[in-house]
Amino acid sequence: MREARISVVVLTHDRPRELAQTVARLVQLPEQPPIIVVDNGSRPGTVAAVLQDFPVQCIRCEGNRGAAGRNAGVALVRTPYVAFCDDDTWWAPGALSRAVDLLDAHPGVGALSARVLVGEEQRLDPTCEVMAHSPLDSTGLPGPALISFMAGAAVMRTEAFREAGGYEPRLFLGAEELLLGLDLSERGWRIVYSDEVVTHHHPSPSRDPTARRIVLVRNRIWIACMRLPWRSAWHEARRSLQEASAWGVTAPVLRQVLRGMPWVLWRRRVLSPTVHAMYCRVLEQPGHASFRTAPATPSGPAIPRR
Repeated sequence: MREARISVVVLTHDRPRELAQTVARLVQLPEQPPIIVVDNGSRPGTVAAVLQDFPVQCIRCEGNRGAAGRNAGVALVRTPYVAFCDDDTWWAPGALSRAVDLLDAHPGVGALSARVLVGEEQRLDPTCEVMAHSPLDSTGLPGPALISFMAGAAVMRTEAFREAGGYEPRLFLGAEELLLGLDLSERGWRIVYSDEVVTHHHPSPSRDPTARRIVLVRNRIWIACMRLPWRSAWHEARRSLQEASAWGVTAPVLRQVLRGMPWVLWRRRVLSPTVHAMYCRVLEQPGHASFRTAPATPSGPAIPRR
């Protein structure tokens, strides 16, 4: 059998029905990738009961680590590339092969953000439309250049993920891919949107949009303070707080932001002028949704609890 080039890491938390559907689709992929399921602190026995009939590997996190649960999955990956999905998303047949071909042909690309088709009607996620019109220079790349991506719909070079340190546990879920995207860019890795690589997202009804909005805004402010020059950080914080006010969550956002500021300042590493300029140019793009708005996608606050 041909040696596998790509693995799939699936993140799940207390959603056995969705997990069973997703894994059933993944094991039927023609690429036959190794599948690693990260049980992100589900009720004991829940995930094991689902996976008992599937040829997959499982690792359990004792608590819900949010996006950082993916780090535990990547620690087990032995292939040069890793694809991510959540328990309500799955890769289209042939998508992973195409992703491997693109990454093989472009060694400077560290991550691909896929085209996401939502629901039974397979409508294009609006975030993908914005990514497809990225204002960044895409010369020599296999798709539009990005500074962030959709966490549950990405294919990454395993080396790049590990080099950038994976997902920050303190961020939990909400804009977590922005920090990783900026850190990848700082290390010289390119991120692109690929219309040719397709994943399906069938959003679970299990969600807490208010809590996710609080965390999303908090994280955007924290990330701004960790990575942006102070003038840009203040500008981003002000815009984020205006959004929090519109959602009616200003007070809890401020409490969480202030509690975490000592840690944030300890983690402060200002972006290079080149990456900062990319960040600013992306924010000027009308309707940009990678981390400025709240799409009901794998990277927005309406995504299900994991």
